[in-house]
Amino acid sequence: MGAGILVLVGLFAVAWAMTPIPDTTQKQATAQGSVIYYRDGRTVLARQGVDRKVVELDKVPKHVREAVIAAENRSFYEDAGVSAKGTARALWSTVTGQQLQGGSTITQQLVRNYYSGLSQERSVTRKFKEILIAMKVDQSKPKDWVLEQYLNTIYFGRGANGVQSAARAYFGKDVEDLDVAEGAYLAAVIQQPSRFADPEGADLQAARYRWKSVIDAMRETGALSAEEASAQKFPELVAPKKPFELKGQARYMLQQVTDELNRRGYTDEEINSGGLKIVSTFDKKLMTTAERAVKATLPDGTSQKVRTGLAAVDPATGEVVAFYGGNPERYAYDNAFSAKVMAGSTFKPYTLAAALDNGFDLSTRVDGNSPLRVASADKPIPNDSGRSYGRIDLVQATQNSVNTAFVDLGQKVGLDKVAATAEKAGIPAAQLTQKDAASFPLGVSSVSAVQNASGFSTFANKGVHVEAHVLKSITDGEGHKEVVKPVSTKVVGEQAAADTTYAMQQVVKYGTGTAARLYDRPVAGKTGTTDDSRSVWFNGFTPQLAVAVNMFRDDNKTVTVPGYGTQFGGQLPAQIWRAFMTEAMAGKPVEEFPEPSDYGWDDYSTFRDPGDEPQQDASPPVDDGWSTPSTAPEEPFSDGWPPSQGPGDNPQDGRNDQNGRNDQNGPNDFGRRGDQSEQSDPPSSQESDQPFARNDQAPVNGPDRTAPGN
Repeated sequence: MGAGILVLVGLFAVAWAMTPIPDTTQKQATAQGSVIYYRDGRTVLARQGVDRKVVELDKVPKHVREAVIAAENRSFYEDAGVSAKGTARALWSTVTGQQLQGGSTITQQLVRNYYSGLSQERSVTRKFKEILIAMKVDQSKPKDWVLEQYLNTIYFGRGANGVQSAARAYFGKDVEDLDVAEGAYLAAVIQQPSRFADPEGADLQAARYRWKSVIDAMRETGALSAEEASAQKFPELVAPKKPFELKGQARYMLQQVTDELNRRGYTDEEINSGGLKIVSTFDKKLMTTAERAVKATLPDGTSQKVRTGLAAVDPATGEVVAFYGGNPERYAYDNAFSAKVMAGSTFKPYTLAAALDNGFDLSTRVDGNSPLRVASADKPIPNDSGRSYGRIDLVQATQNSVNTAFVDLGQKVGLDKVAATAEKAGIPAAQLTQKDAASFPLGVSSVSAVQNASGFSTFANKGVHVEAHVLKSITDGEGHKEVVKPVSTKVVGEQAAADTTYAMQQVVKYGTGTAARLYDRPVAGKTGTTDDSRSVWFNGFTPQLAVAVNMFRDDNKTVTVPGYGTQFGGQLPAQIWRAFMTEAMAGKPVEEFPEPSDYGWDDYSTFRDPGDEPQQDASPPVDDGWSTPSTAPEEPFSDGWPPSQGPGDNPQDGRNDQNGRNDQNGPNDFGRRGDQSEQSDPPSSQESDQPFARNDQAPVNGPDRTAPGN
């Protein structure tokens, strides 16, 4: 017998030596979910991952700690991490195959749930290993440390991990505010969290019995006097909260926040379990304003295939403060960040800025006659309705969105400089297709609303582009804060930006964008409409905010709206822009744009010739067939015009500008007018924005077409 005892002691000593405390913890044991806030840093936008918030032990009231100890391990502060009786009982039930009951001390439960390397299987080997580690932890760690980790690790039901989350889940308050009865209930829940999470009927009776046993145990341990124990009443539980559910634009906001976190090096695991505090750039009030502006402006009966995107960017910081991305219940990708459609005439300001930054000025005259023959184009490039403007200055060319004038200007300044300017302004190089095509200045490239708003913010920010972003700061679980510092790039000089802005002011005052006027402050902007109004835009800004609105169809057909017919950039897109900005700028100080260069000639706002007045865009025949769209792609342009793209880079044939429709001159077909309808899924587009233009243009780089009315 003595020899047997010595052998057992020896085996125990060997096992003790060979069983160290694991140096890693289970990820789920310490995981804390991340919280994403609106830009105010206080209003919660979304929660991601595990519902746990770690608290220090001194934040947990003494009566809550005593309730847990009374319920789970009365000898906690006296034992060596294990209970001889409990362990014997647990081992016996394991060997005999019975339900494992009790037996585990708080230290053992912590070891099982906290450290890596211990499985949850019921076996003698695992139980023995658990006991050894629990004893070592008891020798090496203070009891309060063990209790703190336990309270932050244990699962309480209702999706709550840890005592702080449990207090919020069951009683809608922080753990430090729990009273005795509430603390006793949380202690009771530990035994059967699923059953006692929302008890009814027999489960409620069982929960009451278990709670009463905890109160009695607290009396027996001296935590409560007999009078205090008898005075306790079963607590009232708050209704269980539904899982954190994102609705409306919040889904798109969360996706953009997650995508940017990934781009900045944060893994999904860190986001879901790192306890991050993430402050986004989104303004809750402006997000509501954006949605209201779109929905209140679009008439009832608008086809669900017609999609609208809106994006608002702070020029000084690059922060995307608001957007409208459409209906997340219907579309997996949003209309503001993901959908990319042809920019049409909203691309012309990049051409203008490139010219003004390379020796040209607003009084520079270019060829506004139609058609214009360019050596690199297979066919002559026309204006809307074939209209000729003669030799016109750059202000008139912008105000009337004259296609041939911008094609001529692009040839003079160099298309490589135009592309470089657009890229510096935030348009990815990969999207600047057809850089060598004569029609490139007319907006054959597809962009998103966010990219276009960000690009125009350059002009509002004196020629400096600040990278568009949706994160302000990220604070990790240990309190280390990272403030996002976006990249700033000088795109053009201050005077070039001021002169570009001045030309776009005339678009809103006298040209295609008059529907976007704000009567209390100056506005600069540009309309855009692609061939056949497959996408329509209004891009505009004040010194404080740059906003882009696009409309398109998810079948790449002409954008038509009941009661409004075929759309142009200066119509509903401009009205949506104005509705949003009227509310967004309310109460904001009126800021003026910088003065343009003085060229010593008469006011730009006066028409120089009787025939220069902007023309009303003539809508093509209303297509009432938008309710039965065709998903087949349009015939590609003869010189390889880039298709518009959606989130998945689904090809879409874009057309041209729209200040006119005559999509006729095959290659180099660049569209028509400036203001036209919008399109959904990534349609491609171009347009020559002409104030109230009509069919002033024929397509450039597209298949021959017959313009409406011809």
